[in-house]
Amino acid sequence: MQRCLTATIALHRAFRQKTFTIHCKHTAAMSTLLINQPKYAWLKELGLAEDNNGVYHGTWGGQGEVRHSLEHIFSFKSKEAWKVWADIPAPKRGEIVRQIGDALRKKIDVLGRLVSLEMGKIYVEGVGEVQEYIDVCDYAVGLSRMIGGPILPSERPGHALLEQWNPVGLVGIITAFNFPVAVYGWNNALALICGNVCLWKGAPSTPLTSVAVTKIVAEVLEHNSLPGAICSMTCGGADVGTAMAKDERVNLLSFTGSTQVGKSVGMMVQERFGRQLLELGGNNAIIVFEDADLNLVVPSAVFASVGTAGQRCTTTRRLILHESVHDTVVERIAKAYKQVRIGDPWDATTMYGPLHTKQAVEQYLAAVEKAKEQGGTVVCGGKVIDRPGNYVEPTIITGLAHDAPIVHTETFVPILYVLKFKEEEEAFGWNNEVKQGLSSSIFTKDMGRVFRWLGPKGSDCGIVNVNIPTSGAEIGGAFGGEKHTGGGRESGSDSWKQYMRRSTCTINYSKELPLAQGIKFE
Repeated sequence: MQRCLTATIALHRAFRQKTFTIHCKHTAAMSTLLINQPKYAWLKELGLAEDNNGVYHGTWGGQGEVRHSLEHIFSFKSKEAWKVWADIPAPKRGEIVRQIGDALRKKIDVLGRLVSLEMGKIYVEGVGEVQEYIDVCDYAVGLSRMIGGPILPSERPGHALLEQWNPVGLVGIITAFNFPVAVYGWNNALALICGNVCLWKGAPSTPLTSVAVTKIVAEVLEHNSLPGAICSMTCGGADVGTAMAKDERVNLLSFTGSTQVGKSVGMMVQERFGRQLLELGGNNAIIVFEDADLNLVVPSAVFASVGTAGQRCTTTRRLILHESVHDTVVERIAKAYKQVRIGDPWDATTMYGPLHTKQAVEQYLAAVEKAKEQGGTVVCGGKVIDRPGNYVEPTIITGLAHDAPIVHTETFVPILYVLKFKEEEEAFGWNNEVKQGLSSSIFTKDMGRVFRWLGPKGSDCGIVNVNIPTSGAEIGGAFGGEKHTGGGRESGSDSWKQYMRRSTCTINYSKELPLAQGIKFE
């Protein structure tokens, strides 16, 4: 297995270009390494060095063939760690998770800065997703004293009927580039209090964040004399992910990424009858009715479509407007778009940074051209920004049919397709006609409409909002979606159940042997 990017902190930022790139380390050009530059000395606060191993399972390593490296982690380290961890009472596991949250608090600024540096999102969003991991840790601490099943009435005298919940064992976690900390946090905190051990593979393009987070967690485990393999980590690409998906020793695989890749992962896991938790794409819509408060609509639509440069799974990609407010809303949102401050993600005034990769820029340009070909009109944006880096203009496109192919295609870029509708039933139908079913929202003051939206003939998404954006979910609710979004649930509510196996237990404490349903077998 190659080292972290695979091996290294060869992060290099070209200041004169104001762009973020990652390079492998070259011994002859040490001055190009950010960690050797005074402005980036804070990287050392995260335990990073010039050369960083990309595999952790109690000790750090990172060389060898994929199958050999994973074999070592799966067959011995994780198994032995689980034997220790599963025997610790859940509330005491919660105490360890509390300490992980506290350790993250101490590093929140520098870790958030690394997220911004490596992923490209603005600094405040980088800090925000570290805060989300901390919040989930706090939530999991309380949950560690509450998980469990019910005691049910038995129809047989002298019998007790109950549900027992136990950890699944090893939870594999594959996360995406756009939230390199938070999504791991959702899975890790809950999996740990449930008694599981974890193996994490972050995105190949954000390996240093994975290394830095793991160093923080590993220090907590070491301080408590616990096996480091409770929270193993490996850097790598699709080959590593495939190995995790196919390995029967991974009892549950949580995958966050595109629908296309998620479908492949899901089939590999299902083929071995493994358990899977899929968090995939979302072609999310906001519906604005004639009675909507436009002072809520405009900032909500702008935040949800422009935030993280359109690279959230909950980004609003379709804005479905009632014909009576269509022109007014488009005009106001276009004006707001022009006021979005675009620039260096580390600048405190910046609201909108670069896309993560050059490939994303190409996808953006291709989507704009396809939208034009299919009858769309670019109201604003539509071009690459003339500055170094992966910067594109946030874009609004009107005039497309609700079922235009490009409208039904999730493109992970800041393009907002605006549609015009007449009737409620029509708008609800357009919301539901795409393949994904992650997040949705309506803006209205009609309470009857609100409850129709929440009901069986309303939104078919996993997140169904009213008068708020499609993005920015709280950790207390279950996060996930339906249809091609994968059906998985993470974070709050009863999502913890996905990390456990359930047994129905009947205990006979009498001296008789009555059978269920009154059956006589004599």
